[in-house]
Amino acid sequence: MSKGSSDVDRRTVDDYLKRHNGSYARIQQIEDEAVTRLFPKHRFFAVIYPRYPVARRVPAELKASNVLAVGQGGKIRLLNEADALQDFFKSDVAAVQDDERAKTVAHAWLRLSQEFVQDGFYQFEILDDSIRVQPGKDGRAVRARAVVMRGGNGDIRVALTFDADGHIAQVSEKADVRPGPRPICQATKLTDSDGIVRRMAEQDLLIMGRAAQDYLAEQRRTADPKLQQAIDRIWQRIVKEEH
Repeated sequence: MSKGSSDVDRRTVDDYLKRHNGSYARIQQIEDEAVTRLFPKHRFFAVIYPRYPVARRVPAELKASNVLAVGQGGKIRLLNEADALQDFFKSDVAAVQDDERAKTVAHAWLRLSQEFVQDGFYQFEILDDSIRVQPGKDGRAVRARAVVMRGGNGDIRVALTFDADGHIAQVSEKADVRPGPRPICQATKLTDSDGIVRRMAEQDLLIMGRAAQDYLAEQRRTADPKLQQAIDRIWQRIVKEEH
């Protein structure tokens, strides 16, 4: 799909959220080789409503974390829970006839389903060596794991079974993720008179890293000059340490 069609799909997502009174979401196109290979006629967008430092209202029909799949003709499928994702895979994934295709399905599943627990601060990695295919009772089974690399700890595990014809028969997923530091009031404590409080605020923001950019920018807009300078310094440290 071309860059032009990507722009069209993004506008389709914007229009969809506008109709649902949810235009203030953070939107990010999901770019993943396995997802593209499995669904060449779709584009996927992660749609997240901020929860920190204050949770924003979530429009009806949506959740705090969603995936919008844009298909041909601008048709949108809302995916924000495992059952909806399973229905989508069953209806749109062609029969799996070999182990490599089964691995692609498992990878694509994890890349999309991780968005259901995403709050803007997690970073996941799908471990290639965790994707293993085994003969099933009538077809084959595949297991895979996505690990939280930043923003907390834990993992998401999925097991998919395929029948003798290569169609998805069953999906079992378990998400066990625990968040790390999240924005509360850390930015406002960067100039606190207590040095321990300042260091704790700095440590939390460094752990959050670039994911804290929107929060820091929002706080900076209403900060006094002294706090603005402190926010600039911590952002420079984040950029330097993550370079």
